[in-house]
Amino acid sequence: MWQIFEHRHLDRQLKSAPEAILKRYEKWKDIMAISGPPGIRLIHGFRDEALKGQRAGFRSSRLGQKYRAIYQVKASRVLVNVIEVTPHDYRKK
Repeated sequence: MWQIFEHRHLDRQLKSAPEAILKRYEKWKDIMAISGPPGIRLIHGFRDEALKGQRAGFRSSRLGQKYRAIYQVKASRVLVNVIEVTPHDYRKK
């Protein structure tokens, strides 16, 4: 069983997300709690991937066409720390 911790500002971000994204996020959390990142990677619809650059060490899962869940895995405590659920920005910074 995996523990999922959500950033304290995550509830504010989820308030502005569409209902379909909220449902998909809840399903993502259920799968993550039971089987962790290996289980999420088996479901191709989430398109789970490692991030690069400023977010190296974090992972991203697709919740919809536009929204992503950004999280970090801390294996020493079997812990998933969700830091953000936001619309994906394709612009280069």
